[in-house]
Amino acid sequence: MNVVANVLVGIVALIHLYIVVLEMFLWTTPRARASFGTTEEFAKESAPLAANQGLYNGFSPPR
Repeated sequence: MNVVANVLVGIVALIHLYIVVLEMFLWTTPRARASFGTTEEFAKESAPLAANQGLYNGFSPPR
């Protein structure tokens, strides 16, 4: 049972890391725009905000 729990925690951590990378570095790419449902214009305008949100999500403790 402990192994299953560790695998699930690892999967959740990888998903979390993927979202942080999308927000911080890949926000204006077609893949990130499709994932978050944004337009190219909105993605360019909101890139600094998304990078800040990614940083916050990446380093804030879970609640």
